[in-house]
Amino acid sequence: MNIREIRALAKLLAEQNLSVLEVQEGDFSLKLRRDGAMGAGQPQPAPIPAAQAVKGAEIDDDPRQELPEGLEMGLDFNKAKEISSPMVGVFYQSPAPGEKPFVGRGSKVKAGDVLCIIESMKLLNEISAKEDGEIVDILVRDGDVVEFGQALFKFIGA
Repeated sequence: MNIREIRALAKLLAEQNLSVLEVQEGDFSLKLRRDGAMGAGQPQPAPIPAAQAVKGAEIDDDPRQELPEGLEMGLDFNKAKEISSPMVGVFYQSPAPGEKPFVGRGSKVKAGDVLCIIESMKLLNEISAKEDGEIVDILVRDGDVVEFGQALFKFIGA
């Protein structure tokens, strides 16, 4: 993350009257806190509809954004690991177009379960779980081109 991106986040913090903004990219994490932000007991502004929250932001009906009921309960997200792409290729969530994805947020997986397919050089490579656990986030979309080492999933081992 460069200084321009950090300045843009600080500007967003002020414009949206947020008190805290946290960002995490790989090993890098940033927490911005604004002094003089509205605290408890002070009147809060009316919430801004999602479509107006950030100018130019796309509204995405991606089902990955919705947490299954109870997912956040009892999980220590500080222990989440990333499952990374072992190759460059195209990420596919399901065995064929229109079929059910291999996994979704909240899916319990066992070692050896297929998580996704990466197509590389016209070969379909199945990416499998190395241990038992739960998928807590999917970081790429179906059809995205992924790089070697790019994080694909957030995973909490059993």
